[in-house]
Amino acid sequence: MKNKTFIIAEAGVNHNGSLDMAFQLIDVAVAAGADAVKFQTFKAEKVIAVNAPKAGYQKETTGSDESQLEMVKKLELDETAHIRLYQYCQDKGIQFLSTPFDLESIDLLNRLGLEIFKIPSGEITNLPYLRKLGALKKRLIMSTGMADLGEIEDALNVLIDSGTPLGNITVLHCNTEYPTQFEDVNLRAMKTIGHAFGVAVGYSDHTPGIEVAVAAVALGAAVLEKHFTLDRNLPGPDHKSSLEPDDLKAMVQAIRNIEKALGNGVKRPSPSEVKNKLIARKSLVATQPIKTGELFSADNITAKRPGTGISPMRWDEILGQVAQKDYKADDLI
Repeated sequence: MKNKTFIIAEAGVNHNGSLDMAFQLIDVAVAAGADAVKFQTFKAEKVIAVNAPKAGYQKETTGSDESQLEMVKKLELDETAHIRLYQYCQDKGIQFLSTPFDLESIDLLNRLGLEIFKIPSGEITNLPYLRKLGALKKRLIMSTGMADLGEIEDALNVLIDSGTPLGNITVLHCNTEYPTQFEDVNLRAMKTIGHAFGVAVGYSDHTPGIEVAVAAVALGAAVLEKHFTLDRNLPGPDHKSSLEPDDLKAMVQAIRNIEKALGNGVKRPSPSEVKNKLIARKSLVATQPIKTGELFSADNITAKRPGTGISPMRWDEILGQVAQKDYKADDLI
């Protein structure tokens, strides 16, 4: 049976800088049945230059009156907030994760005791960042939006050379557009990554709805990440491309159903269907009265339900044999 997919409910910055809202997001992730809830850890000034422009989707969702730095600055969570959220997750029985976006944030999350670190797509070409994370020798999940295979290979080599074994790394296929159009998903690329590097793979989903996330699990995603929010109409850059609570719960349930449905790959009757074999299959029966001593022929026998008699697969063997008793029409041979 397929291993259980590790489902990350991506809260990201959808707390809008409010600790109370962050707690509510954790509650939603727990209620949905996610394995982990993930935030983002950064010092805005360490990540974004003053003159850095907003992305197109950020302009659409938050307007053009403020810079990217000003927008992101309002979404910071300080160290005290991280400690409280980490403890709250422990109390609620869900794993706390957060994506660091700068070197200081890596240190903060390491002090918290995180066992898994998430590398966002934008840092896949950040050599000092990758070296610092690789040296921690922790489990790593790396998103690959905007990247080609060569850039993924370079990042993996840095992480491995810094001390993290390949077996500790999961690479997520991803498309960095919010929301991602279905024709841009290229879900098969997830398997291409796995074959190219012999690495565990998963998918970070930014499409509307849940069907692509579920399909990724069917294709073998070991990790599945999806943004969620309390309300898609809230102000902020990521709410519009996030799932609301009921949809997050539906996605997790659908994934768990798909995991059950994938099975072990052995083709044989399931316990639940064995009882129907005798009902649905056919046996050889008389099509008309047959007297003792008559020969069975294509004119006097046929195949009909139930399957409690001689299998029609023995048709050639039975034709030409002598009837040992009298048969009425529809009697089993």
